[in-house]
Amino acid sequence: MAINPSIITRDLDKVSEPTGNLYESIHIVSQRAKQISSTMKEELNNKLSEFASTVDNLEEVFENKEQIEISKFYERMPKPSTLAMEEFMEKKLYFRHPDTTTEGE
Repeated sequence: MAINPSIITRDLDKVSEPTGNLYESIHIVSQRAKQISSTMKEELNNKLSEFASTVDNLEEVFENKEQIEISKFYERMPKPSTLAMEEFMEKKLYFRHPDTTTEGE
């Protein structure tokens, strides 16, 4: 059975350590993963837009090897959630709590 390198067992105590709350830590990681995903998608779309053509010729689709290689490269990249978790665990993420003021103070 092959081991999936994207599946890593994490110590929940270490994940919750920076914030003191596991759910808050996961929320921070998920927000960063969304940022990474958005950036990766934008990069991919920009690179693939160079190959956009107005003619939908079937032969042209099969001949565009550069476009296929770019797509394969992005498919092989680590998942945004994995990258975000690594950044979080290596303390490379900056996060803060918004000012919590109550009305009347």
